[in-house]
Amino acid sequence: MPGTARSDTRLRRYPERAALTAALAAHIVAALEDGMRGGGSASLVVSGGRSPAALFDLLSSAALDWRRVCVALTDERWVDTTSSDSNEQLVRAHLLRNAAAKANFVGMKTDAAQPAGAAAAASWSAIAPLPRPFDYVLLGMGDDGHTASLFPQSPGLASAIDPLQPPGCVAMLAPVAPQARMSLNLSALLDARRIGLLILGDGKLAVYERAGESGPVADMPVRALLRQQQVPVSVYWAP
Repeated sequence: MPGTARSDTRLRRYPERAALTAALAAHIVAALEDGMRGGGSASLVVSGGRSPAALFDLLSSAALDWRRVCVALTDERWVDTTSSDSNEQLVRAHLLRNAAAKANFVGMKTDAAQPAGAAAAASWSAIAPLPRPFDYVLLGMGDDGHTASLFPQSPGLASAIDPLQPPGCVAMLAPVAPQARMSLNLSALLDARRIGLLILGDGKLAVYERAGESGPVADMPVRALLRQQQVPVSVYWAP
């Protein structure tokens, strides 16, 4: 893996968030339509957090055959799926409604007390049958340079960002509550045709620019995504 990120020609700047949301929604719809060509199904894998809520609202009314779209998560907080902290709850509230209520959703949370061992295997066994490579993977980025739930200093991070590991789900530990998380590992995230990285605000732009500098991937796990040459990554930013 190269020591620095590729050129930021992939950085798409928008003057305001509504323009970004419309453009990114159109790109995701086009990717899903491509995936359904020939009568098959398409797969959309999304992150949670506050940033994609407006995008999900817009996508929920997109004119797609949502019955042939499978939706899954890049990561999950290990809380009840009705919790306001749950990524599944966010996706159900903002995306899986209107026309998109017909989509097939695969959650990551199980009844296990902790997101490790058998729980990780069970989560991946539910996601693995989705159409792969995933047609579109939507990711965000934290102020600490994490993406999905691949956090700096988390136990198991080295294995989770090792591109030679088989695709799967991994238990991660966030620095803030709720700390217990489940995440797709790097290999699973890169099992995709297209990846979008959604970042909003000047603070996140500064983090992205710092991630483009030389330095250990473990310090800013998003670097693993930006430095790889396997899958095209488009970065979407607005103030």
